[in-house]
Amino acid sequence: MSTSLFSSGRKLGILGAGQLGKMLLPITETWDIYTKMLDPDPEAPCSAICNEFVCGSLQDFNTVYAFGKDCDILTIEIEHVNTEALKQLKAEGKIVHPDPEVLAQIQDKGLQKQFYQAHNMPTAPFELFENKAAVLEAIQSGRWHLPVVQKTRKAGYDGRGVSILKTHEDMSQLLEGPCLLEQAIDIKTEVAVIVARNERGDIAVYDTTEMEFHAGANMLDLLLYPGNLSEQVTAQAQQLAKNIIEKMNLCGLLAVEFLLDNEDRLWVNEVAPRPHNSGHQTIESAVTSQYEQHIRAILNLPLGSTALLRTSAMVNILGEANKTGPVVYEGVTECLAEEGVYIHLYGKKITKPFRKMGHATIVHESSDEAKRKALWVKEILKATSL
Repeated sequence: MSTSLFSSGRKLGILGAGQLGKMLLPITETWDIYTKMLDPDPEAPCSAICNEFVCGSLQDFNTVYAFGKDCDILTIEIEHVNTEALKQLKAEGKIVHPDPEVLAQIQDKGLQKQFYQAHNMPTAPFELFENKAAVLEAIQSGRWHLPVVQKTRKAGYDGRGVSILKTHEDMSQLLEGPCLLEQAIDIKTEVAVIVARNERGDIAVYDTTEMEFHAGANMLDLLLYPGNLSEQVTAQAQQLAKNIIEKMNLCGLLAVEFLLDNEDRLWVNEVAPRPHNSGHQTIESAVTSQYEQHIRAILNLPLGSTALLRTSAMVNILGEANKTGPVVYEGVTECLAEEGVYIHLYGKKITKPFRKMGHATIVHESSDEAKRKALWVKEILKATSL
């Protein structure tokens, strides 16, 4: 079964055709794997470069089911997809990774938190609520004390669906719908670990990543790889990531995000069962990139080495805060003149405030120098519009 996609007439179906899919395609092209991709955007980054593109809803049962009917293996590059259609396809004999049942659990942040709690994994204290009114009552009654973090149970992505409530004046920022409240953690830094598993149960884990987030957009802004963390914290984060992917019985890639508090305690924040923003730098910094590893894992192939090639820093190229329209990139020439700077542009035609338009990885033997150059790139390289 592991070599089925290396034969003619076989298809790998990928739900989503954005930047993560775009970085999967060099692997599938190298291995001559036929790719079929589904995305609601007719100009999605992969639309012109995959073997077969279908424009349609990722949420609609009939669209996802029809898309998958002639695929041999299905996977995702975004988790917000119709899992009922994937369950039906699996029941009809299609291989689906991640498993639709596991994906449905991950899609719901409330179920995610309950999973960590049930398996005695460290996670911030939480409570589930049906609506905004119930959250407001819990805070006003004194049952919950500020500061807290409110997260919608579904559809949160790239900072959306999260509200940080520090004062009673912040109550105007409460989000609608089913949600959870977490006690705010006094954070020293944020950490991510990417781990992979195949059907045989082999597991490969990457070095830890230390992350800094954009205050306005609440999304990853800069990362260091490996992170400047103690051996104890690194080992604990990697072991927790292994435990989670094993307990979930998940095949493919899993990105695990942690909060590290001022007492060096790790708290599991959330996971993503796909290639992840915290792993872009593995293209230049690891023997096996996260993208190749995901393909290896879902095809039940031997997992690749996660050994570090060289330290790096990575910055997201976000759309300028006050610009919307056809994208114009500034500073590309200056950045490419610097040794060790690798620029990845995602092919999105329209820039919007804080939209992910690309990323830059900077490699250097010194982590401090990689970070210095990354901050310079962040100032020079702009995704703007006329």
